[in-house]
This record gives sequence, C-alpha cells and structure tokens, in this order.
Amino acid sequence: MADYAFLLDLGRCIGCQACVASCKVGNELGEGQQYIELVEKTHGEFPNLTGGWDNHRCFHCTDADCVSVCPTGALFKEDGLTRLDRSACSGCSYCTEACPYDVPVMWEGKSSKCDGCASTVSAGGSPWCVGTCPSNALEYGPREEIQAEAHRRAEAIRDRYPNAQVYGETQAGGLGMLVVMPDDPELLDIPQDPKTPFMAEAWQKVVQPGAVVLTLGAAVLAGVGGVISRRRHQEELVILEAEGVVDDVEKTEEEEG
Repeated sequence: MADYAFLLDLGRCIGCQACVASCKVGNELGEGQQYIELVEKTHGEFPNLTGGWDNHRCFHCTDADCVSVCPTGALFKEDGLTRLDRSACSGCSYCTEACPYDVPVMWEGKSSKCDGCASTVSAGGSPWCVGTCPSNALEYGPREEIQAEAHRRAEAIRDRYPNAQVYGETQAGGLGMLVVMPDDPELLDIPQDPKTPFMAEAWQKVVQPGAVVLTLGAAVLAGVGGVISRRRHQEELVILEAEGVVDDVEKTEEEEG
C-alpha cells in the first residue's frame, strides 16, 4: 500500500484558524484538547519585519521516536503516517518526552495527537483540516504526488522568497508532513535537523534491550527451575519407593501427569 502525506504550504497559510476549528469539531475533541496550534512568528528588526505562521501539528516522522518508546503499541505507523490508539495508551507519557517536535501531549491521562483522521479517510473522506482550508495551503494524498506538488510550489515562490524550500524529505527519516517554507525553518523554531532526545535514545539503547534480556533471563530461569524441581521430585519418589511408601515410581509419575 502506498504511503500518504500532507502538504503544508506556509507561503499560503493566512492564519485563519479554520484548520484548528474543523479539526477540533470533526474529531470531536474535548475541552482543552487540540491537534493543531497556529503561532504567529515575526522576525527581523523594525522597520524591516517579516512574519508568518508556525502551523504546529504532528509531522508524522518515518523514524518516529514516539513510536519507538511506546511500550504498549498505542502509537504505530500506518500508510506512512503516525497513528494513535488512545484506548491502548497506558499514560506513561514517554512519547511527550521523546518527540523532537514537542507534538504529543497528555490529555485526561492519555497521549493526544493527530492521527491523520484515520477513520474519516478510511471512510472515503479527506482530513478535516484539508477540507476546510480556504487558501489551499493544505493538501493530502499519495506521498510521491504531494512531494512533486511541494517542489512545484516552492519553485513558484522563489522569486519572492529566495530561500524557499521543501522541508520534510530527509528529516526524521522523511516526514508525512511535507512543508513548503518561504525561508529557513529555524525562523519558525522548527529544527533543520531534529535530534532524538536523550530520553528516547536511552530507551532505545538501554531500556528496551535490557527489558528483552530480563525477559529472556526470566524465561531461562523458569525453565531451569522447573528441571531442578522435577529432578528433586523424582529423587523423592525413589526414596519413598525404597521405603515402601509408593509401589512404582514410573506409575506414580504418570498419574501425577
């Protein structure tokens, strides 16, 4: 199955909040819960100021740190996007510390983030934010098509914005959210090279391997303990047979199962 992706064109985003409202209503999010946040950014020195919007949302990383640290499988990859099954979330909050983009948050004791409108899309619809964007800043479709469209748009605005670029082709293994940026990502506080947080690295390199070793070790110890216990029991039966307490060791063992 083909991977899918979002296109976010920050050159066209007008900060109208339509995506925020439609996402909240369409996904029936609770009070205080939201998947998209628009933050106005201004840079430069007066009077030479320029501004834009940081459309803060899940970037759907291919190498998703939130997925790698999730102990219950509540976070997982599907169709190129990062899904969340809140019913499987244990509330450990590891994902909130692992994400280099600070996307997942805890809401009512469980992780909360965009899942790409999985149920809506599987029913034949489009993500709520995409369907309501009045400036066509958002699109959704097969990743290859979205990538081609992102480059077309970046090229179209390069006369006005010499640093226009497509963000998300290589970051975190490739993002499911390809962003057309008029300028360098750092101006919107978006990392050019997102780093795996220390906690996530510790989990991947120490905790997870250690948990596997402990599990295997426990299984081996349980097996060895069972063998030792059975041998001791056989020795006890031999002694009891010699003392006349039991008549036949083999028969007794078969009866005990």
